[in-house]
Amino acid sequence: MPRRPDARALLFERIRTTPAKFVQVRGVPYVVAVEEASDPLKLDHIWLTLEVPPFGRLRAVINTLSRINRDAGFDSRVRVGIVHSTYTEKPATGLEECAGQDYSHIEATQKITYEPYEREPLTEMLIAKLKTAIRVELWGELYARDHLGIHQIHCRRASCAVTADLKNRDGALKLYYPTENLAELFLFKFCGQP
Repeated sequence: MPRRPDARALLFERIRTTPAKFVQVRGVPYVVAVEEASDPLKLDHIWLTLEVPPFGRLRAVINTLSRINRDAGFDSRVRVGIVHSTYTEKPATGLEECAGQDYSHIEATQKITYEPYEREPLTEMLIAKLKTAIRVELWGELYARDHLGIHQIHCRRASCAVTADLKNRDGALKLYYPTENLAELFLFKFCGQP
């Protein structure tokens, strides 16, 4: 009797054979690390591995600077807006396609101040917070290489160096902490994004 493919194998195949999917993912943080690269000029991400049943481990790739803006002579810092909230229950783990997300809708209901971060302080802050989180929720695009992952976890509007202006594709990161049921939603923008 032939064996049925598992959820992870089916997801790999779907990603490889269809256009990029914008998804919402909820998982349990497993490992967080600074991206590995032999060239220090290529270090611009944090890698977060999440457990997302039934798909197994997925890698979330979070930008800590904009190499494209830097290489074009613009400000490479990431501007970070944080929305604080509380939760009553941890969200159930899962992965689903979603219609999209637009920071302007969040900004219309919340007063958000974006603070620019250099790569090192942003890396340190995010790693400390990710190590404390008991659940992670994020929005971005699925990809499949030698692993399954989610990237584009930031605003996708045109920036100083990128002319493509993608609306309703803004990625984000939400962390759920064990203390006092606190949660933080992180919005990431690059130089020139509205």
